[in-house]
Amino acid sequence: MANQINCFIANSSNNTTIKTINNFSKEEIVKNLYLLTSSHTNKKKSNCDDLIIQYPFSTNTLLKITQKANSEYTLIALKPVFLSPGQFALSRMIEVAEMTNAAMVYADYTIRDNGKFQKHPLIDYQEGSLRDDFDFGPVQLWKTSILKEFSSIATNYIHAGYYALRLFATTKGKIVRIPEFLFSQDETDPRKTGEKIFDYVSATNRDRQIEMEQACTEHLQRIGGFLKPEFKPLDLNLEKFDVEASVIIPVYNRVKTIDDAVNSVLKQKTNFSFNLIVVDNHSNDGTSEALQRFNDDRLSVVTPNRTDLGIGGCWNEGIFNEKCGKFAIQLDSDDIYSDENTLQKIVDKFYDEQCAMVIGSYQLTNFNLDPIPPGIIDHKEWTPDNGRNNALRINGLGAPRAFFTPVIRRIKFPNVSYGEDYAVGLAITREYHIGRIYDPIYTCRRWEENSDAFLDIEKMNSHNIYKDRIRTLELQARIRKNKANKDL
Repeated sequence: MANQINCFIANSSNNTTIKTINNFSKEEIVKNLYLLTSSHTNKKKSNCDDLIIQYPFSTNTLLKITQKANSEYTLIALKPVFLSPGQFALSRMIEVAEMTNAAMVYADYTIRDNGKFQKHPLIDYQEGSLRDDFDFGPVQLWKTSILKEFSSIATNYIHAGYYALRLFATTKGKIVRIPEFLFSQDETDPRKTGEKIFDYVSATNRDRQIEMEQACTEHLQRIGGFLKPEFKPLDLNLEKFDVEASVIIPVYNRVKTIDDAVNSVLKQKTNFSFNLIVVDNHSNDGTSEALQRFNDDRLSVVTPNRTDLGIGGCWNEGIFNEKCGKFAIQLDSDDIYSDENTLQKIVDKFYDEQCAMVIGSYQLTNFNLDPIPPGIIDHKEWTPDNGRNNALRINGLGAPRAFFTPVIRRIKFPNVSYGEDYAVGLAITREYHIGRIYDPIYTCRRWEENSDAFLDIEKMNSHNIYKDRIRTLELQARIRKNKANKDL
């Protein structure tokens, strides 16, 4: 049969592996079938050979796969989970690969959980889809020539080999999604979205993070998107402001937490003047009334004339308010500052490093402010020389965030309620130095009313599409910037 393929499938538990192997063995289009395993198996397998590997996502694993791959296309499934291809799924992947001349093809899938099947649509790959946790589903079909070309230049990674491969592949061809549910797999991570979002900064993943950063940096250098550690100078005293710093709290319907947030600001001890601007986005749950009970001249409550503002739009209301100080400092309406010295530490950092933005570290807690895992989020993967490049790979920059007001007024926030802080952070890193505070100065509540606590797949995909789009725009701006500098 034409267009036969080699399949490489990760070993899982005894029963599921046998079932998976049998499912793929039935496909006439499969030429050779290999089980990726750490040791030779005693399982009864039909039409399947063992391929001994140590780290599934390593460069070495890819080299072993490439040595065995002898067909035009190679199917790779690195998740150790039960898999079942749908009707003519493999033929469909080959058909799309040939139609588009793709370097790699992936497809939507379904998840089997306690006998029920749930659709799991994926999102299209963009130029800026640089995050290493991009979901390609359980199965990818590669043009074998891409694997062989990559193997000749690949860096030896333990964790980032597969990530480096797909970055390399984008320079050779398209990565194409098929919006059809071609495979099914068992549920492997039943956690809620709010419990998964901090996996990428877990201290247990530090070795992996270092490799991922290196692979991303190599890719940026390859495509002209890498930024050297050269920053625009700043004169922090060029413009005059009535106060040194303003805390800005956008709020909508946070009557349960707004008192805590405001009080944590008003108790700050500083050697400079500061105020608090709360942008009340037409709350209707008692938040507005709660704010009226505060009797402090430092507090201004602003209600926008517009009714179409997201969090980013509310931030713009704050930074362009006539009372905004030289530094605009973030506080979410359900969070608090760790102690009375937070503002002082942030402003000191601006002057110590002459930076346009300062980002702190925070402690995760439950609603009652009891610490919860993973604990302190400090983004210690950031380095002064390469943080601005690595920022394109990770999913966030940290908190609290503070801005030199003249710079943030020039950039402005996108009027959205997700990713607005990431968008302006990337834009600032393109030109300016960012200061970091690695001690926790902020307490971040994780509770049922967080915007990302219980996201369904459609909403999560929407968020990821937006952040990938932000990365795409930023990457294009950086490539253009480098080209202009080179042409000078």
